Amino acid sequence: MKFEQRVSLITLGVADMEKSATFYEGIGWSRVESPDGVIAFDLIGQTLGLYPQSGLEEELGLEKGTLSGRAAVSLGHNVREKEHVAQLLALVEPAGGKVLKPAQDVFWGGHHGYFEDLDGHIWEVAHNPFSPLREDGAFRWNGYA
Repeated sequence: MKFEQRVSLITLGVADMEKSATFYEGIGWSRVESPDGVIAFDLIGQTLGLYPQSGLEEELGLEKGTLSGRAAVSLGHNVREKEHVAQLLALVEPAGGKVLKPAQDVFWGGHHGYFEDLDGHIWEVAHNPFSPLREDGAFRWNGYA
């Protein structure tokens, strides 16, 4: 037996569950029914990417070693069109988050930006023209044929 190549559940530790849930609802997500003590948002498909901590710090414009106090992780939300990156980042600050890096072109040919939620979890919003999303929004590293 081996692990299947998937992530089933991403759990974010947050300071105030209702406040955090309101943030995610503010960027357009919908809760699903869940037991007491858990607030859940169903997602579509994900990819788990490995990236050097120093590279992520550089990409975010942070000093070296900044992420050592928190997990060196970014969560990715890929979009279908380049202009959708800026449109989604525009939802972050009115919902209470902070844009860390505005929408911009990336050296590898994509377009992205970063934000953090109320508890400092870092999200990347990206358009990757080499990995188009499936019609239902599922993501796969090299796209769907």
